[in-house]
Amino acid sequence: MAKLSLFERRRRRVRTALKAVSGSKPRLSVHRSGRHIYAQVIDDAAGKTVASASTLDKTVGAKALGKTGASSEAAADVGKRVAEAATKAGITKVVFDRGGFLFHGRVKALADAAREGGLEF
Repeated sequence: MAKLSLFERRRRRVRTALKAVSGSKPRLSVHRSGRHIYAQVIDDAAGKTVASASTLDKTVGAKALGKTGASSEAAADVGKRVAEAATKAGITKVVFDRGGFLFHGRVKALADAAREGGLEF
């Protein structure tokens, strides 16, 4: 078996812990790249994405992205928009899946904005 990277080990550990506590709640999954941030609410039981938002959407202003990529303000906007879309789909309680990303910076800004937008986790 190949040795796993620290990121992959963290990602697996987080996903395993979420499966133990999630019950039937959908999962708010976050992916962060150097330039963009993506969030989606996934119903694992049905295998469907219920709501999604990212900095690739046209509604995010170019000012929020800047030259170096998505900022914390852009991540907060994505969190707000994914919370609105999930609420519109009838989902208010989720489990937060940060993947292998540490909970600070843009990931934390997205989570805080999603909480303010009405999601509970």
